[in-house]
Amino acid sequence: MNILETVVCSSNAGVEARLERMISARVEFRKRQAGCLKSWYGKSVSDESLFIFQTIFQDVESMKEISKLSLDTLDVKDQGIESCLIGPPLIGIFEISANDIV
Repeated sequence: MNILETVVCSSNAGVEARLERMISARVEFRKRQAGCLKSWYGKSVSDESLFIFQTIFQDVESMKEISKLSLDTLDVKDQGIESCLIGPPLIGIFEISANDIV
């Protein structure tokens, strides 16, 4: 089974563009890692501060390894996305069938 990680977060006022750049950097970083099948993000059409960030991993171990590598590589450079958030992100981890990936 593949793993879908979904993160929904809202930025503090005035840092929407910075948060979007940070999320985009994480998407591109994850795409380059073995074990990441797909990664993307989107911005709400009704609230410029609301973002969704999703990644499909090969398995739970890949998710853990890539997430740790991202923290160790990107967060030390830019202080992590939490520095831009109004509150804690909503995070969901889901098992999905490989047959459901388009």
